[in-house]
Amino acid sequence: MRGAAGAAVAAGILGALALPAAADEAWKRCIDNSDGTNPAGAACGGAWVAREDAKLNAAWKRLLAASGPTTRKDLLEEQRAWNAFMQKACRFYDKGEFGREGQVLHFPACRATLIAQRTATLDSYGADRR
Repeated sequence: MRGAAGAAVAAGILGALALPAAADEAWKRCIDNSDGTNPAGAACGGAWVAREDAKLNAAWKRLLAASGPTTRKDLLEEQRAWNAFMQKACRFYDKGEFGREGQVLHFPACRATLIAQRTATLDSYGADRR
């Protein structure tokens, strides 16, 4: 990875490492109201990822609807590359070397943040067309 693309990926991952400090309010409430067990924390993290994924899907649909055939083709190629990246991103938290906290708290927080960043990127593409 060189240049701007490498810097963007590095910035995204480094930004996600600061989590769950940047967690959304619903996640914080869920954690605060949970029984403190790992399954409860995992459920809160899973719900956060699901919320961000729903926002991403909505942004994707809006952008595709506003785009012509050539742009849609390019966007699809880009999204496939991002999906491949996303399948590998944050996995180090889920491998156990960061303990259960890494698996239960940091892994979903990292993923949710990267999804939110992608949503913001897609929304910015749409803003360019307005």
